[in-house]
Amino acid sequence: MRVTLPRQSRVVKRVLPHSLLGRSLLIMLVPLVLVLAVALQIFYGNHLNIVSRRFAAAVAGEIGVLIDLMPRLKLAEDQAWLMQEAHNQFDLTVRYKDGGLLGKPVAPALFGSLPDDLAVALRERVRRPFRTDWNADPLFVLIEVQLPHGILQVEAPRKRLYTGTIYLFLAWVLGTALLLFGIAAIFMRNQVRAIRRLAAAAEAFGMGRDAGPIRPEGATEVRQAATAFNRMQERIRRFLQQRTEMLAGVSHDLRTPLTRMRLALAMLPQSEISGSDAAEMSADIEEMDRLIASYLAFARGEGQEQMQPAELRAVLEDIATGARRAGAKVLLDMRDDVVLPLRPDAARRALNNLVDNARRHGSVVRLTAGQHSERNAFVWIDDDGPGIPADQRESAFRRFASGAPGGTGLGLTIARDIVRAHGGEITLEDSPLGGLRARVLLPL
Repeated sequence: MRVTLPRQSRVVKRVLPHSLLGRSLLIMLVPLVLVLAVALQIFYGNHLNIVSRRFAAAVAGEIGVLIDLMPRLKLAEDQAWLMQEAHNQFDLTVRYKDGGLLGKPVAPALFGSLPDDLAVALRERVRRPFRTDWNADPLFVLIEVQLPHGILQVEAPRKRLYTGTIYLFLAWVLGTALLLFGIAAIFMRNQVRAIRRLAAAAEAFGMGRDAGPIRPEGATEVRQAATAFNRMQERIRRFLQQRTEMLAGVSHDLRTPLTRMRLALAMLPQSEISGSDAAEMSADIEEMDRLIASYLAFARGEGQEQMQPAELRAVLEDIATGARRAGAKVLLDMRDDVVLPLRPDAARRALNNLVDNARRHGSVVRLTAGQHSERNAFVWIDDDGPGIPADQRESAFRRFASGAPGGTGLGLTIARDIVRAHGGEITLEDSPLGGLRARVLLPL
């Protein structure tokens, strides 16, 4: 039963980072941001709001005192003295506009609770119609209060209405967060680097690029994985060596009696055996020899050959030349010059098997090769033969699944084994020539 994730889960899965480094940094970043958000809320939402309200109440109270004193000072000189004292003592610039009326309210271009705190304080302390303008001057706030015969204009410095420690606090919080995040990123990058090296070594070993044991590094678990990988490499090398030695002995033991049989057949008097029987027995011996050679090649897998850079054009030209000498009509279409890491003998064996298979089933063989993408090269082997039905193509790669006279049933199996050992893949599909196409992808 297939489980379908909700749409929200799929969206979240696409947004989240896919790498271990990205997810680890996200795991550290989310709690860090939450802690900082809580700290800002505690400081800004509580302490700073209290300080802001007190600052606004102080300015509003001073303006209220000025408004209460002005009617008591009848002389213009006394009122001028009062405004000068307000400037000297309270840092307020005060002007009186006789006969003026309040204008329309101006929306403050300022975020936060500061304009609201000042408005509340003015209502409580002044108790008269007023208007505030936060946009007229970047350093001052213009406060206008409606009096019976005019307007009192007060310019209050903004620094009296809020504390600058919020910027220091933000700088400290953000600086500390960035420093901690940077240290964590460097630490996690070093840890992930060891995992990436282990993954690269495993991928290279799977492609037959034996670079030797890797040096364990990183966290304890990563070191344990690297050590286990080195032990696994050594066990596989030892197994391959033992298998190759054993099969070499099997090859010798089997071919020795075949050689004796071939000699005995050649030395038999023609009177004791007919020519047709001798030909059939000789063909059987040759077939047994081919079977043994093919099976040993499959089991050995060319595992002892080392990877080296090779020109794909040169490899295919050699294969095409050999097939033409065998009487096949081979067309070669090399679209790009490609150099890729190969075990040359093994690669020739795999492609030769595919070409031989196409040659046996068709009259024309076409080789097409080039660069498939930034990471892969391709080789197409097309023939004009009868092809293979789509539902039987996968079974054609099974051992001894031969459908051709004289075939051993190991050609496609050996080819896929070698190509996969290079990190590539073989698939079968319909050919534009009317027969079968073997599509080979090899990593660059």
